[in-house]
Amino acid sequence: MHEQNPLAAFDIEISNVFDLGHGQDLLDFAPFDISVAVTEVQVGDQRLWYTKTASGSPGPNLDKSGARELLYYLHQLQSSGHRLVAWNGLSFDLRWIGHVAEDMDRARAVALDLYDPMFQFFKVAGFPVGLAKVAEGFGLSMKNLMDGADAPVRWQAGDYESVFDYVQGDVALTLLVAKKIEEHCEVRWVTQRGRTSSKRIGVMRQVKDCLRDPMPDQSWMDTPMQESNFSGWLNQ
Repeated sequence: MHEQNPLAAFDIEISNVFDLGHGQDLLDFAPFDISVAVTEVQVGDQRLWYTKTASGSPGPNLDKSGARELLYYLHQLQSSGHRLVAWNGLSFDLRWIGHVAEDMDRARAVALDLYDPMFQFFKVAGFPVGLAKVAEGFGLSMKNLMDGADAPVRWQAGDYESVFDYVQGDVALTLLVAKKIEEHCEVRWVTQRGRTSSKRIGVMRQVKDCLRDPMPDQSWMDTPMQESNFSGWLNQ
């Protein structure tokens, strides 16, 4: 049974520095380079992925061979029976790993078998929600090491350890949140007004299954987000 298979999680950080204006689309600044990625196959068992220079220090970006190795590893985790989880991994992480690896076919294959609770939530609620707000909704404690937008700045400044700590914290949080969602069959999150809300999503399901679900009613939204914002790259 899929629900009995072990969970594994991953996350990436990009190295590109830019100023995202209010209401501006992140993709305006694409394509993205990856500074570091992290995988976690069980609580505390993490592996960092980055390219080293000749001196052994981290290089500016994960190179093509490193991205290919990471992508193959993620595929192997799935093939070995792990349920691979990433928060917004469909829309973001796998798209840019595939881009850097120059292997979009494998990235698509991994994406379709991915468990992305944020995308599953979007297909139920009609809007996305951030990992930090969901962790807060479940009462999970987390270290606020930095704002995500600061990670590329710190990386380019050579402050690699703080970025390592940040991405490792994020992937650990992803795994903990996934387990909470699995336990309760719902997503809990703290709204902009500071209230805790919840939405039942049932068991966690793979992206390929969520893609078959109809979109929920978004008629109450002024500017509803389209499913293609998440999955459009799969068809490119």
